[in-house]
Amino acid sequence: MGRPEADETRLFAMRALWAGLSAASHHEDALTVQEAEMAMMRHLGASENDLLEVQTNLAISYKELGRLDCALRNLRYVYSEYLKRKGNEHVSTLTAASNYANTLIELKKSREANSLLRKTLPVARRVLGESHDLTLRMMSSYAGSLFKNSATLGDLHKAVSMYEETERIARRVLGEFHPLVVHIERELPVSRALLAEALSGGA
Repeated sequence: MGRPEADETRLFAMRALWAGLSAASHHEDALTVQEAEMAMMRHLGASENDLLEVQTNLAISYKELGRLDCALRNLRYVYSEYLKRKGNEHVSTLTAASNYANTLIELKKSREANSLLRKTLPVARRVLGESHDLTLRMMSSYAGSLFKNSATLGDLHKAVSMYEETERIARRVLGEFHPLVVHIERELPVSRALLAEALSGGA
């Protein structure tokens, strides 16, 4: 049974307000709107998929406010629910995994992030292809996590190799001025320098 038209209109207005507040960097207000939307959707008996989308937006607001632990809890739940409901090959599950991994990296939980990406990145490569935007972002995240928190020479080698591969594909598919390409071009020399230092036995 569908929601009354007035409820749909209110929800649409709340989503538009959240987007506008987020774009204007009014993140406290955006979070308040998102929490109100979540409460309203639960009251109306919204589908689990719709609720998961709102929880993802909540996590975005939490991250913008520096509340990374709150964001992580939401993203962990979203990923686990998509995994359970849609399986490990669905694009929603892979997107949720990427969001979850990136927050783990921001919290310097590299071991957990690397473990997650080792499981999900091969699936993204196989299902979406190596040229897909999400696959490229996951590759870049994995490389960054490896070299920024690395304790082994093997990790540094892997990080540099993955950055080089990602940069080559992303430049061809997305163009040299795409933010992901620009990001990798900034990080690649740093990872190469760390690898060179490790190979030379530097401190």
